[in-house]
Amino acid sequence: MNLRELIGIGNKTGKLIFPIIIISIILNIVFPSFFLIAGPSSLLLMISTSVLIIGLVNCIWSQVLIIHVPKHKLITSGPFSIVKHPLYTGVSLLVIPWIGFILNTWLGVVAGIIIYIILRMYAPEEKNYQLNLVMHG
Repeated sequence: MNLRELIGIGNKTGKLIFPIIIISIILNIVFPSFFLIAGPSSLLLMISTSVLIIGLVNCIWSQVLIIHVPKHKLITSGPFSIVKHPLYTGVSLLVIPWIGFILNTWLGVVAGIIIYIILRMYAPEEKNYQLNLVMHG
């Protein structure tokens, strides 16, 4: 699998997502008190750590499947048997928001939701790209 096949349409989504991440970090540094969650409490820290671990396992497992599945074969096992785009879901909803909570900011939730919306907007194009790879090599 070459790098272009691995990245898919990541070059397009990255142009939107990286600025959101950078802006979120800058806003959190410049206006930390506005984004504080006053803690996190022990319960929120435990939940955040648990969900973050699930999200990281999901992302790593999905990436391993993408890299190691024979070229031009549809992946239907592991996280792909639960959701169509486990990397999108994992990063935007199971990693970014919960890292934010651990770092005492709710801005991760906002960034994660925006990133998820962007990724879902590009999902049909990603699907067409992947189907094209499977069909034509």
